[in-house]
Amino acid sequence: MLKARQKLGKYRIERRLANGPLAAVYQAYDTVHGMRVALKIPHRRFMDDYFLQDYRKEARLATKLEHPCILPIQNADFIGSYFVISMPLGEETLGDRLSRRISTVKALALTEQIFDAVAHAHSQNIIHCDIKPENFILFREDRLRLTDFGFAKLGRGRIDASGSGTVGYVAPEQAMGRPMFQSDVFSIGLVLFRMFAGRLPRWPYDWPPAGTARLRQKLSPAMIRLIRRAIEVDPEYRFHDAMQMQATFKRMRNPAARKDVG
Repeated sequence: MLKARQKLGKYRIERRLANGPLAAVYQAYDTVHGMRVALKIPHRRFMDDYFLQDYRKEARLATKLEHPCILPIQNADFIGSYFVISMPLGEETLGDRLSRRISTVKALALTEQIFDAVAHAHSQNIIHCDIKPENFILFREDRLRLTDFGFAKLGRGRIDASGSGTVGYVAPEQAMGRPMFQSDVFSIGLVLFRMFAGRLPRWPYDWPPAGTARLRQKLSPAMIRLIRRAIEVDPEYRFHDAMQMQATFKRMRNPAARKDVG
C-alpha cells in the first residue's frame, strides 16, 4: 500500500479512500495542476497483462462515454512499476451516502442521474457489469457520476464471459457468465430498492421482500412496480435495457413519490 506523503510521479499521496480486491483508490495532490484527484491503482499482484487489459479498456471506454453523469478519466499511465488511473475527486460514494438518512425527493433526483448514466452507456452498446452504490461518486450539489468500467462488456449479440460483478448486486445470469443489458437493469433495481427501503433484497428475490413496507410508505405504486420488474429473476420479464427503464421512469416522474418521509 502507498503511504501518505509518498510521491508517485507528479502525484503526492494524501490518504487511501478504498481498498478493493483488485485495486486501491487514493486521494492525491497533483503537484503540476495544483488540484486534488482520485488515483485508482491495481494491486501489484495483479500487475500482469491479463488484469491490466481491463484497466486499459476502462480508460478507453471513458473517452467514448463522455457524459455529465459518467466519471471521466483524466490520465492513465505507468508510473514506475504502477499503473495509475487519475480521475476527478468526488466527496463520497453513493454507498457512503446511503449510510445516512436521505429524503425521498433527493433519492428520486439521484435515481434520475443513475438512469442518465447507465442509459447513456447502453446507448453506446456497453454493459457496465458492476452497478452498485460504491461505483456512483457524488460531487457537490448532489451531482452523481458512474465509474469503474473495468468489467464492462460490449453488448453485441450473445456474450460469453467469466462471472464478474459484486455479490449482492449481480444478476443471476451474469454470475453464470452471461451478462446482458438486463443484468445492469437488475443491478439498478437492487440499488433503488436499497436507496428507498434501506436494505437489499436477498436471493431468491421473492416478492415482496423485507423492506417493501417502507417502499410503500415512500413511493407510488407505479414506482414500486418499476423496481419489482427490474429485479425479476428471469431477464425476459425485466426492462430490456436502462433506456427503456429510464423512459418508464420519466413517464411516472411526477408523482413517483408518495410523500417525502425521509
